[in-house]
Amino acid sequence: MREPTVVAADAADYFQTYSVVGVLAVVGVLFVAVAFTANRLLRPVVPTPEKLLTYECGVDPVGEGWAHTQVRYYVYAFLYVIFAVDSIFLFPWATVFAAPGYGATTLVEMFVFLGFLAVGLLYAYKKGVLTWT
Repeated sequence: MREPTVVAADAADYFQTYSVVGVLAVVGVLFVAVAFTANRLLRPVVPTPEKLLTYECGVDPVGEGWAHTQVRYYVYAFLYVIFAVDSIFLFPWATVFAAPGYGATTLVEMFVFLGFLAVGLLYAYKKGVLTWT
């Protein structure tokens, strides 16, 4: 059985390492607080009508704030996400395919997977989603 002084010394070393992290976090928060406070005290405050306008890429706002967005942009983004995420599965497949004893089974499974992707892409093409007008 360990002596109480050795256990206390181990606990002190354990908490000492976390105290360094805590001190570093406090210093970081103080640094940010001092920077924001200095910014607020030193900046010039001169509100003008031009400064209070909504700014969008250097163009003055004209008309209403509502704009119609076509759905096809979201469909392209959605198709990209689907195929990008699915392509991520190719990398673990390649490592399993290289392992001994998994070659034929893994190859068939990957062609089934790629078949599902091809069917999805063919469906999107047949629906006219991939035509840019």
